[in-house]
Amino acid sequence: MKLRADQLAGHLERPLVPIYLVSSDEPLLVQEACDAIRAAARAQGFSERTVFEVDGTFDWNALRQATGNLSLFAERRLVELRFAAPRIGDGSEPLQEFAAQPPGDTLLLIVFPRLDSQLQKSKWYAAIERAGAVLHLWPPDQAQLPGWVARRMTMRGLRPGKGAADLLAERSEGNLLACVQEIEKILLLRGPGPIEAEEVLQAVADSARYDIYDLSDAALAGDAPRCLRVMRGLREEGVEPPLVLWALTRAIRDHAGFAARREAGENLEQLLRFDRVWSRRQGLIERALRRHGRQAWWNLLRRAARIDRVAKGQAPGNAWDELLQLTLIIAGAFPVTAIREEESGYR
Repeated sequence: MKLRADQLAGHLERPLVPIYLVSSDEPLLVQEACDAIRAAARAQGFSERTVFEVDGTFDWNALRQATGNLSLFAERRLVELRFAAPRIGDGSEPLQEFAAQPPGDTLLLIVFPRLDSQLQKSKWYAAIERAGAVLHLWPPDQAQLPGWVARRMTMRGLRPGKGAADLLAERSEGNLLACVQEIEKILLLRGPGPIEAEEVLQAVADSARYDIYDLSDAALAGDAPRCLRVMRGLREEGVEPPLVLWALTRAIRDHAGFAARREAGENLEQLLRFDRVWSRRQGLIERALRRHGRQAWWNLLRRAARIDRVAKGQAPGNAWDELLQLTLIIAGAFPVTAIREEESGYR
């Protein structure tokens, strides 16, 4: 079965299924879901716990031995498999064996990075879904984050005033664990009760965590204010300009290809599905393609080539200023202008 995050608590009040697969790239959501499953397992008599870290050298016979031998010190036991990377390796057959005949005294908890669509079509995944429960945990997106923060604050006894949750969401953007830590810090400093935006501003540190993909996503979404915040964060964190340019160039090149194929008559929805684009990203791509046509994307690619020369000291200019301008152009804040071939470095 598949479980949503909001179904987990109610599900754990009933007898547990033999296998739980928790999949996400968000550490806080994984930690909380696994803690809830472990607590329910202890309450239902699974008092012995064995943990395996699974990497490319993991010996799957260890799982067979751990689940095949009768426990000497506890009637029931919890076995955890923690995957370091989204690769199953040689584990498909052992997991299918367990799912086909799960031992009555053993509960298997699998902690996996985010599963792509291909892995969700695998035999081992289907076997686990039939025998147990699969929990995909998606972090809140930019629009959902303030509501998520407001609910967290309310759960801890805080009553956020107008703008308080929005401010905390902005200050801890992209880092749910830091956000929860800031809420706990506010509680320690001020105690439960109402809290206004000005008090949040005084109490929290800027815990925003950005990566180069946050910048390209903000640009594709047309969110110019967020582009400015992310660019500032990357610069302050010491990210090198060539790495930022690489992420932007990759996004530009992909969209230049999508735009060319769409203008050639291909159906965009079918095109994105054929290229296995995540459904959650399709809206982002569609908005970006409405903003710029094929020629505009090629002009942006030529502009990126010039910025590469600037970053290498082969052309005049400031790389960070050029990157910011490129990002804002992608976001639609400025019109796309062509760059002469002699400026772009192409011949």
